[in-house]
Amino acid sequence: MQAGEGTPDISVVSPVYGCVGCLEDLVDRIGAAMASLGRSHEVILVDDASPDGAWQRIVELASANANVRGFRLSRNFGQHAAISAGLQQVRGSVVVVMDCDLQDLPEEIPGLVRALESGFPVALAGRVERRDGLAKRVGSSLFYAILKRLTESDYDPAVANFGAYSRQVIDVVRAMPESDRFFPLLVRWTGFKSVTVPVTHGQREHGLSGYTFGRLLRLALNVALSYSDKPLRMVVKSSVAFAAFALFVAGYSVYRYAIGDIQVAGFTSIIASIWLVGSVLVSCIGITGLYLGRLYNQVKGRPHFIVSESTAGPG
Repeated sequence: MQAGEGTPDISVVSPVYGCVGCLEDLVDRIGAAMASLGRSHEVILVDDASPDGAWQRIVELASANANVRGFRLSRNFGQHAAISAGLQQVRGSVVVVMDCDLQDLPEEIPGLVRALESGFPVALAGRVERRDGLAKRVGSSLFYAILKRLTESDYDPAVANFGAYSRQVIDVVRAMPESDRFFPLLVRWTGFKSVTVPVTHGQREHGLSGYTFGRLLRLALNVALSYSDKPLRMVVKSSVAFAAFALFVAGYSVYRYAIGDIQVAGFTSIIASIWLVGSVLVSCIGITGLYLGRLYNQVKGRPHFIVSESTAGPG
């Protein structure tokens, strides 16, 4: 859909969770940023079953501001599913994705949009200096390190969801059927040229991040299993290592038997069999089972999210 009469030029999508105190300021600052561009816009707020009563605030903002549209998910589907829900509703020819906690500064949107106008379909926000607490920085660093290791992608930890995207890119992402959504890698897979724009990272003033260390670890594992076969190849390599170690143990057992330290008949063959067969089978079955679990979820074909309400009425 191209921008035209009654259609906004730019759609801003923001998943909402645990930050009800930010929403009014978020909408006002996005409006000011768009006014500086001279472009019409819409703000799409997706309530991912936020526990702080965010939906009522979204409804109030939508009733007071015609540029705001709200959608409420039936339960907590996760940040990236909420982003996907918002992308399904966009009408603009340019789409901006940002978090609602104001650490992604609305004042940086004009620079991202201008980068698109220079010929890049994707303009990613590169945070010059992250302004998070120590625990959040450590957890994020480990997350990106694991993600880079398991997906074999040169992923920049300064880049997250914040960015401006052409409608062509968003339409491709919307058509992807993956049940496990991770927006940055979906965008990267499209192969469209991108530019990274240095931006200031804001201080979080309201609410707490929903990403604990455990959730980040699970997210990294899910992304690795959904977007890479490297864990399977790691199984093969580890099986070879286990087999080599088993041969060493077997050889050592033979040596001990030869010098008379082992008197029990059959001990050597039992040790070799347990180490060689057991280690290989357990590791292979475990990783293969995780992949089968992901495949099972995909084959079920369930929707990535369910919109239960919208500011225009029931979903």
